[in-house]
Amino acid sequence: MSPSSLADSHQVAISPFNDQKPGTSGLRKSTKQFQTPHYLESFIEAILRVLPGVAGGTLILGGDGRYGNRSAIQVILRMAAAHGVARVITTTDGILSTPAASHLIRTTPGVVGGIILSASHNPGGPDGDFGVKLNGPNGGPAAESLTDAVYGATLSLDSYRTVAAPALDLSKPASHRLAGLAVEVVDGVSDYVSLMQRLFDFDRIADLLRSDFPIVFDALHAVTGPYATQIFEDLLGCPVGTVRNGVALEDFGGGHPDPNLTYARDLADLLLEGDAYRFGAACDGDGDRNMILGQRCFVNPSDSLAILTANAQLVPGYRDGLAGVARSMPTSAAADVVAARLNIDCFETPTGWKFFGNLLDAGRITLCGEESFGTGSNHVREKDGLWAVLFWLSILASKRCSVAELVSAHWASYGRHYYSRHDYEAIDSGKADALFDRLRGGLDRMAGQRFGTATIRLADEFSYCDPIDASVTSRQGLRILLEDGSRVIFRLSGTGTKGATLRLYLERYEPSGGNIDLDPQRALADMIQAADALADIHGTTGMDRPTVIT
Repeated sequence: MSPSSLADSHQVAISPFNDQKPGTSGLRKSTKQFQTPHYLESFIEAILRVLPGVAGGTLILGGDGRYGNRSAIQVILRMAAAHGVARVITTTDGILSTPAASHLIRTTPGVVGGIILSASHNPGGPDGDFGVKLNGPNGGPAAESLTDAVYGATLSLDSYRTVAAPALDLSKPASHRLAGLAVEVVDGVSDYVSLMQRLFDFDRIADLLRSDFPIVFDALHAVTGPYATQIFEDLLGCPVGTVRNGVALEDFGGGHPDPNLTYARDLADLLLEGDAYRFGAACDGDGDRNMILGQRCFVNPSDSLAILTANAQLVPGYRDGLAGVARSMPTSAAADVVAARLNIDCFETPTGWKFFGNLLDAGRITLCGEESFGTGSNHVREKDGLWAVLFWLSILASKRCSVAELVSAHWASYGRHYYSRHDYEAIDSGKADALFDRLRGGLDRMAGQRFGTATIRLADEFSYCDPIDASVTSRQGLRILLEDGSRVIFRLSGTGTKGATLRLYLERYEPSGGNIDLDPQRALADMIQAADALADIHGTTGMDRPTVIT
């Protein structure tokens, strides 16, 4: 992604940007869209105009290494200099995971925010996607008021400010000057690894890994490769090769850097069908998502949050107990059951890490998670994939059991939430909107109707009043709550760049723990059929099956 005809002057005339409002995940578009003349510059200009404290402040800048990452950093550095930013801290080759960026923002004096270049779990490369995300000074995703202001600024842009300067060498740690801007290139891995060493007992984990407990980690040729290599192979003593696909590539090796059973199939096959490893994990493009696997055992993310909550006292960084836990609304209620037994608060929030950020900043929660393979804690203000992997290994090192044994024991104690998410991707936006509007219009007539083998108790559209700032967030998903405690949720997702993604969430609770060997798709079969009939998913989309099932 080369800068588009940057003039030597400090101001370049452009046409109004006038793009769609960025979401909590920032602005995600195709790489080709970001290559459009002045497109990237326009969005960065809007950020630099409205972010408080830019003039004379410090920015953190880095990304997941995808195609366009390095050249975009050079563009942003020149624009930061033109806007009077005093200092930008970036990383070697611009590689910086999202959780590591959050940590760097939180621990560096004078930081007014961070710009993270990533489209998260979306594919990369010239034909893939690119993204720009703004984080606030607390290290978390920018508040909605700030993203609204950025969007408002884009609507009236007619120019952007920059300086003419040669590209800086980002290949090694160093200090540079660019006009009046101080640019520091730092090692993006070491500070984060040191944080992990403070939270977890690496000696105890290493002892587990020496005791006939082989593990494998798949970095999917994304940002966590250098972090995982240093942690697992250099510090914990795992054999070279434990980290697969550990070199970060601009196109993620042609793969899809999304850690689920569809896109991380090679890893899943190693654990679910082979006997070489007892534990496996993967992270996504920017390092904030995780998938946990054991021998013949997949851990769904909702259960993962509940198990971490139930066993947090075994981990040094959390041995003093938890203030509370939070989950996104579509995430199963497994964590709620644990929180009730521990007598701690459990919050149900809309999807989006910024809602957890408010609770974390206020000290109301310690752990939080989403069903979309994201878990985190108060150590940063983003979800954190490698942190979750180390948390799991810490518990296993303490209990000296397999992943399957730990999960089975949890279900026996707390009950099992049979749970699944069905994603229908790249649907025509008009058809997706029509399906959703039809469902929304019939919510008030659903109570009392049969749904599979149960009866609908309540159907509504989820809204949330933030207990910290009293802000109200509405239209967060359509919920169908059944009298037996089961739930069905429909949401339209904005994380893709092609069409719309319909997400269907299904959950059934079995207090006794249920059948350990029963596949969730079989346990939920009647609900799946009833949901398709209610929403006419097949008839509307023409899709015979979901794109991804988790």
